[in-house]
Amino acid sequence: MTYHLAGDSTVAPAKPEELPMTGWGSYIEPVVGAPVRNLAYGGATTESFLADGSWDRLLGGVEPGDTVVIQFGHNDQKQPELLASRGGYRDRLERMVEQARERGATAVLCTSTERRWFDGDRVTPTHGDYPNAVRDLADELDAPLIDLTAFTTWLYEDLGPEASRALLSHFAPGEHPAWPDGLADDTHFHERGARRIASFVGWSLRAAERRDGDGEALGSQLLS
Repeated sequence: MTYHLAGDSTVAPAKPEELPMTGWGSYIEPVVGAPVRNLAYGGATTESFLADGSWDRLLGGVEPGDTVVIQFGHNDQKQPELLASRGGYRDRLERMVEQARERGATAVLCTSTERRWFDGDRVTPTHGDYPNAVRDLADELDAPLIDLTAFTTWLYEDLGPEASRALLSHFAPGEHPAWPDGLADDTHFHERGARRIASFVGWSLRAAERRDGDGEALGSQLLS
């Protein structure tokens, strides 16, 4: 069984010149104990992933019994006319779920990882209705859901404004050659943060594979 990842930069493999900035998809293979194909890339939306052939390339490698993990939203929300939360965004996610299922795979939906934007000791939500649209679609389609918006919000608040900074890409001037003047990025993960997210995603995927006594998947009940 193989896991196939579709998503944006928060999921994507690292660019060597940007390490330790990286997406969580780079680190789930040891957690799930199975091969992982990570086709996520920076700037991706549900529309671009479909239009540029990335989705077809992903489907081309899917075999019955595989799992397809889908996380978009960060960039979709920047195109509300085309990719409204209850419009184009939702419709494209539904298409992805249906096509993955046609290949005999399990499709797992993820809400977006939250941005680390604090107001006092609380994280400010930045994704509007997009996470709720994913939650509702997962319920409608009876698809497993990994609520990364909720998890990352909890993670940042649990650590607090200071300690949580280490999970994101913060570099002092002169610390990283790619950003000689320094960087304070509260969207993209440092390797430390990517590993924490990957651990949660991997555990969630394993939980979604468990079955209850009636033979029904536990994914959406456990993970939403």
